[in-house]
Amino acid sequence: MRELETFDAVVIGGGPAGATAATDLAVAGKRTLLLDRPGRIKPCGGAIPPRLIKDFDIPLSLLVARANSARMISPDDKKVDMPIEDGFVGMVDRDVYDEWLRDRAETSGAERRNGRFVKLERNEDGTAIIYYKPGEGLGKETEAIRARAIIGADGARSEVARQTIPGSDKMPFVFAYHEIVKSPGATKATHDYDGSRCDVYYQGKLSPDFYAWVFPHGGTTSVGIGSAIKGYPLRDAVHRLRESSGLDGTSTVRCEGAPIPLRPLRRWDNGSDVVLCGDAAGTVAPASGEGIYYAMTSGRMAAEAVDAYLETGDSRALATARKKFMKAHGRVFWILGIMQYFWYANDRRRERFVKICRDPDVQRLTWTAYMNKELVRAKPVAHARIFFKDLAHLLGIASP
Repeated sequence: MRELETFDAVVIGGGPAGATAATDLAVAGKRTLLLDRPGRIKPCGGAIPPRLIKDFDIPLSLLVARANSARMISPDDKKVDMPIEDGFVGMVDRDVYDEWLRDRAETSGAERRNGRFVKLERNEDGTAIIYYKPGEGLGKETEAIRARAIIGADGARSEVARQTIPGSDKMPFVFAYHEIVKSPGATKATHDYDGSRCDVYYQGKLSPDFYAWVFPHGGTTSVGIGSAIKGYPLRDAVHRLRESSGLDGTSTVRCEGAPIPLRPLRRWDNGSDVVLCGDAAGTVAPASGEGIYYAMTSGRMAAEAVDAYLETGDSRALATARKKFMKAHGRVFWILGIMQYFWYANDRRRERFVKICRDPDVQRLTWTAYMNKELVRAKPVAHARIFFKDLAHLLGIASP
């Protein structure tokens, strides 16, 4: 029997989280394998903030559009524009963007293979043996490799997590579905479509518990819906959204759907040699559904934790990935979770939520926090004004 190949780290899943982790580990000199199942594109609005572009050295050539504003649309079809002062939000196509990240991992020294993870077992000395099916993972013989450490970046409903992290199967999800359509030409009548603006619909008739979106991507546009209600007819809702936004006459490029986690898992590691990141760990922001920045950040933190574990042999290092992430972003996730629980509960509250977005202080602080991924503490007077206005809406004192 031939001796199995041994890697310092095997990263399972090649989305933004896994590709980032593989890149960082390869740069650190660790023998790294990036194992990814080919052909899948995650449904995603594709927005990336300036902080991501800076922290992860993303070339501007990957941007297919630059959003200069967002527009919130209430149940009564009231529209609130939120312009971005002195900046933009980059828009990327996930198929191209994710492939570029995987290529960078390979260029940095990681070995890259296409395949579907099957199971993790252990040999006599406790070393992990990873079994996978190469290529598309269908009708192939299972192959095996050894790994000193494993990073599970295989998305929501992660198979790595299911096999190694107790309680991971209890994670709640929003189900997202979008259609990538051809963007309308300059002469086509599409109501008020704007290729530099992201539209967000807070309407129960489209999504009873989340939101819908129309995000421009240059030559294409993402039209999507999210809902945590099992069996909710997402395709029908997207069809209605395309009709109301004037995009029903545009051709469809592709359709994609997937579950999106609602909160981070309580534990990301198995206490031995496995750590999770990205959707597998639940690093998607509540309320907004933003995931790319948090996925890549968690991938970097997972790589740092694995690197420390490989250097010291102390498996307690793996737990630092979640600790660092929650220290940096846990408060934001907590606030956004409360927002989603309260404001998305019904159309009456959504109407008030959109009205709050008219406030210049709310707009300024929202964009500053989003663009820089930090809570804004430098403007106490503005925070006080927002608090009392928010309280008025919560109590129903403010007019709808």
